[in-house]
Amino acid sequence: MRPYILAESNWKSIKEQEVELAILPWGATEAHNYHLPYATDVIEADNIAAEAGRIAWEKGAKVIVLPTIPFGVNTGQADIKLDINLNPSTQLAILGDIIEVLNRQKIYKLLIVNSHGGNDFKPMLRELGLRFPEMLLVSCNWFQLPDKHEHFDEKGDHADEMETSLILYLRPELVLPLEEAGEGKERKSRIKGIREGWAWSERQWSMVTKDTGIGNPKAATREKGEKFFKVVTEKVAELYLELAKINIQNRYE
Repeated sequence: MRPYILAESNWKSIKEQEVELAILPWGATEAHNYHLPYATDVIEADNIAAEAGRIAWEKGAKVIVLPTIPFGVNTGQADIKLDINLNPSTQLAILGDIIEVLNRQKIYKLLIVNSHGGNDFKPMLRELGLRFPEMLLVSCNWFQLPDKHEHFDEKGDHADEMETSLILYLRPELVLPLEEAGEGKERKSRIKGIREGWAWSERQWSMVTKDTGIGNPKAATREKGEKFFKVVTEKVAELYLELAKINIQNRYE
């Protein structure tokens, strides 16, 4: 039993356990090119949240990692077979229920460890922060760490070199040979403002990519995945530690 993983814990230990910070990993269930499993984002969320939890726990933080939510926002992928969509309003309802439980039990800090680019928790946490003013509500996107560019050569954001390397490290038995993967070519918007990044429209996935990947995965290796996993989990663990120890009423300098 890992005492910082709720799904592995029991009532005998939990009823007396102090909790400074709850962590909610959130993934998605969707196609990841031809070679990676539909659970890629879930596997990443599970493992990153848990390993960061281990590091933080061993350094004295009283954290608890909740079970991973396996479905995310996939509104732009309605025609991709079995990509499972949760609307943002559904996510808001789920989050609200979870936060209500934590607040009632005087666990006033929640961190969402997000593993899916289609999930955007900022507006939800703004709204829920008004409903639960005692709470410190935080989200992080581990895949946006700047360290990523130091470890991988090919740019991308879905089933790319980075994600493929991570799954080669975490669950290699679920990865098809890389010669079976598509190249992950992305078609860019014809709209200048969107290409430049200051305007936004949701990507219609089947118009943007033929193989559901964005970013060439062919240079991925298990070794790159292992190295990056350690970088990410150490960084996320630092965030756990800071949040666990921070005084909510005195968190600004």
